Amino acid sequence: MSVNAIQSYQATLDAKSAATQSSSIGELEDRFLTLLVTQLKNQDPMNPMENAELTTQLAQMSTVEGINKLNASFESLLSGYQASQTLQAAALIDRTVLVEGNLLALGENGAAGRVKLAAAADTLKVRVTDADGNLVKVLDLGANPAGDVDFAWDGTDSAGNALATGNYQYSIDATSGGSAVAATTYALGLVGSVALSGGSAKAEVLGIGSRDMSQIVQIF
Repeated sequence: MSVNAIQSYQATLDAKSAATQSSSIGELEDRFLTLLVTQLKNQDPMNPMENAELTTQLAQMSTVEGINKLNASFESLLSGYQASQTLQAAALIDRTVLVEGNLLALGENGAAGRVKLAAAADTLKVRVTDADGNLVKVLDLGANPAGDVDFAWDGTDSAGNALATGNYQYSIDATSGGSAVAATTYALGLVGSVALSGGSAKAEVLGIGSRDMSQIVQIF
């Protein structure tokens, strides 16, 4: 979907939302006025509505109208935010991003990934597997402090043979004093398209899947 198409689609949604909001407010005001006029026409002449009561009802109508206008303002702000988010996502097409995942996209220059350790680790190993789940290489990254650890793979197997380019996966074996250390894996992927889902923009990362804008850690 092109940026212009997305903008046109968003403008259509905004117009429909504004028309619906305006219609709802108008109907509410008409009903309130009809009830008020009917009440005034049918009041007991011996016990007419006091000025205070009339003032209170008019104030209630004003309050309801004010709330509706406030809601309309929030709707407009939300719509603007969604349009901005959509344009940001569209600009990511054909860009490489870093998101949570375990993909290793092997190209002519190798592959890379990132691990986030919850605590310091005495040993950190990256186990690379092929599409069939076969272990092809173990990268020993040694001891590392807590936090982000970037790594690279040259695309060779355990015997030093160059492997075919394509998608591989990896898992982490991190320990400290013999106990496992929790780790989050991140992957590099190319954004192939963007889509609107549930009122928000999502990027489709090839080989990884759909990701919200907030899930994109880094853009290259």
